[in-house]
Amino acid sequence: MRISADMIFWLQQKRWLLIAFSLGAVLYHFVPGPTGLSLEGYHILIIILMTLILILKEPVPLPAIALQLIFWQVIIGGSTPNEVGSYFMNDAVFFIMGSLMLAVAIVSQGLDKRMALGIIRITGNQTWRIVAGFTAISAILSSFVGPHMVTAMMLPVALTLIRFTPRSGKSSSGLTAALLFSIAYGATVGSIGTPSGGGRNVIMMNYWAEFGSGSLSYLQWMKMVYPMVLIEIPITAFIILKTFPPETRVLDTAVRRLLVEVAHAGKTTAREILTVALFALILLSWMTLSEDYGLGNIALIGIFLYMAFGLVSWKDLNSGVNWGVVLLFGATISIGVQMKNTGGAAWLAELSVGFLQSVIPNIDALRAVVSVALSGIMSNLLSSSATVAVVGPVVLNLGGDPILLGLASVIASAFGYFTAVAAPACTIIYSSGLVKAPDFLRAGWKMAIMSVLSLMLVALLWWPVVH
Repeated sequence: MRISADMIFWLQQKRWLLIAFSLGAVLYHFVPGPTGLSLEGYHILIIILMTLILILKEPVPLPAIALQLIFWQVIIGGSTPNEVGSYFMNDAVFFIMGSLMLAVAIVSQGLDKRMALGIIRITGNQTWRIVAGFTAISAILSSFVGPHMVTAMMLPVALTLIRFTPRSGKSSSGLTAALLFSIAYGATVGSIGTPSGGGRNVIMMNYWAEFGSGSLSYLQWMKMVYPMVLIEIPITAFIILKTFPPETRVLDTAVRRLLVEVAHAGKTTAREILTVALFALILLSWMTLSEDYGLGNIALIGIFLYMAFGLVSWKDLNSGVNWGVVLLFGATISIGVQMKNTGGAAWLAELSVGFLQSVIPNIDALRAVVSVALSGIMSNLLSSSATVAVVGPVVLNLGGDPILLGLASVIASAFGYFTAVAAPACTIIYSSGLVKAPDFLRAGWKMAIMSVLSLMLVALLWWPVVH
């Protein structure tokens, strides 16, 4: 009786795992592939369909989902073990691993409160200016080091300000939401600014190289995309303040308490100065040397230096890095390349174009709409990196300029404003328990409209000038 009850409980908890694999088995054994798609391409699409179900419902942890992506490619996808394994030994995966390590190394030095105090010294104590300052600094920092790291650094500071703000018997939900969303949405809009701003960016750069579609240097990427970041920063702050009006107009009490905390921490140490100096060196190397040595290789050199100078230990890195994320990136890159190699990406691209061609007869506009719509919609269901991993090969097979379409797809994959799971920054602030799922919808639709219009503005007026 006990075994039966445990089995029923397991089946209930893992029903979506069973549904995904059962659907895959039915499609593999009993449903022929569509006309015009190779058998291998059909099998890759079956693997992707099963993976999408698992990501949406998450009956098993994400690293386990990455594992099944790997072994299904060998079992039914027609790949060899060494072929799939080779995609884990590339610069994109090294960059993801290195950037996660850099995040651990920098956060471990406790620079978050000093940074926040520096922001407040610039913005002053007025709430709207602090929200604007949080949005701007989160966007700028995340464009270089990724939104997950910036949000992790900024969240404790926002929580400190919230905790130190006297309530006087009234709710502070507006202030709380304004501060937290200024970090999350600021980090999200900033993450498109440079190749090192997020895993999705590096995945697309890897696809350009794998598919022979051309390339962009670090500075070329910045030149094309950073104007959009600068456009979005003030509009994002405005949307947040209008959606979540703060109850308190001046945070003087909270700022004084933050000053006390920083004073207790003492003066800036030599270790903290060295930490910042090394990161500045890594950033400069990404900008000037990445074409010769690779983003990932430079990140690993930086980690070596942090360890050599005793600024972080391997124990801290081993416990602080989410190794499942590294595994997931390697797996998604491998399935994306297989989509291209088997013809699955080209088939999906032709299907998307054919479906919309009667509505949008202009082929250039059609390609742009498909790349933005696919990425924007899927980014609210999956993570942005998973979206680019799946949609990227499709977009690069649409025809037209692969650099421009790839950039449009990457940028649109950052439009995951509607759910807490779409972007790492949103997930982190949601995990605080201080914002609710409907809050993302309240602000998300405004952010999406603003971002689409900003992308159109940059693509139509700026990209023809610089590309």
